[in-house]
Amino acid sequence: MSERTGGGFGAFLFGIVLGAVAGFVFAPTEGGESTRRKVTKGLRNLKELAEDKVDEVRGLLKEAEADAESEESDEEEDDEAPEIATREQLRRRLEAARRRRARATRPPVPPVSDEEDEPLA
Repeated sequence: MSERTGGGFGAFLFGIVLGAVAGFVFAPTEGGESTRRKVTKGLRNLKELAEDKVDEVRGLLKEAEADAESEESDEEEDDEAPEIATREQLRRRLEAARRRRARATRPPVPPVSDEEDEPLA
């Protein structure tokens, strides 16, 4: 037999919420109609908000694409210009890596204080 963990309490609560929402939406009284109107209005507002956000994201993507294209064209122009020799670039990178490694392997220097250590007891 398989053991179930967690039981069905979450499903039970979801069913209660779903039933309450369905009761409000399909209620035959005036309260039901006003609730339906409110829900419909809220969904329309949500749809409009989502459309605005999608348009905003599209604009940001177009800007990023334009920036990437301009960077690519700048790089192509840089390739045509005389550059530092590859050997020189590698030498500089190696020196920078050695400096970073030396800083990382150096033991930390404790701060020097003018005060004397006091006994704890």
